[in-house]
Amino acid sequence: MDSESTVTTCYRHPTVECHVRCTRCERYICPDCMREAAVGHQCPDCVKEGARSVRQARTLVGGTVSAVPVVTYALIALNVLVYLAELVRPEIVDRFAMVGAGLLGPDGEHYVWVDPHPWGFTPEGVVDGEWYRLLTGAFLHLPPTEGTFGVFHVVMNMVALWNLGRLVEPMLGRVHYLALYLLSALGGSVLVLLIAPGDAVVGASGAVFGVGAAYYVVARRVGADLAQVNRYMAGLLLWLVLSAVVTSWQGHLGGLLAGGAVALVFAYVPRGDRRVLIQAVACTVLLALLMVATAAKVAGLTSGGAPL
Repeated sequence: MDSESTVTTCYRHPTVECHVRCTRCERYICPDCMREAAVGHQCPDCVKEGARSVRQARTLVGGTVSAVPVVTYALIALNVLVYLAELVRPEIVDRFAMVGAGLLGPDGEHYVWVDPHPWGFTPEGVVDGEWYRLLTGAFLHLPPTEGTFGVFHVVMNMVALWNLGRLVEPMLGRVHYLALYLLSALGGSVLVLLIAPGDAVVGASGAVFGVGAAYYVVARRVGADLAQVNRYMAGLLLWLVLSAVVTSWQGHLGGLLAGGAVALVFAYVPRGDRRVLIQAVACTVLLALLMVATAAKVAGLTSGGAPL
């Protein structure tokens, strides 16, 4: 009778007899449920609870530390896949490029925006409610019809993103980095809309410039070699000047300003329980400002206050 009363079973597997207790909760555990600990063994539930209680390492801006720049790799893969789609369906560029205000003629050609537009011409672009172009244009590149320069465009941007992203993403963390990238891309498109609404613009350059600005801000924040950082920034600004000749300087400048603003908030908000909240609010405010600027420009272009 006494020997039968002392028989114990695993709390997770009632049919398995065992004689070992978890060192934390003192419940009986079988060999399949044993997890080695500093002293004795623990059950799976206590191991999970202990993992949750361990304070995770954080980046300078409060993001989760990640050794592998997964977001950078994913963005590069997405841009390359979209470019391959352009090879198959070149009309994707016309459909999703960043166009602020344009007209599609009855002959299928694209014309400069005028309001009111002639009979038979239909509006296209953000002015026609296609606000998604503000973001989709940042994942397109010059079409293959541009020959070698078209391929050079996507290769140059992806190489720059590869080099910068692998530096900046570990500094910020994946979520912060993705927010920075998207807001930079959006900032570039909005400045194109404000200054050159009739231009058709494609390319990840605006977002890349935003990532570059973030590297400069965060590097100075952590006290990196200023001579090296300043040389890097001089090269970035030189690229901006040269882009005025061959590509959209408005998109580059808009991405640079938006990315710099986001990075300043990320890097200089004081540590504390509300740091992430303050950063999120700042990003939301920037997004709202960009949307208000877009709406105001569209209202001005259409003269009626609403997309045609």
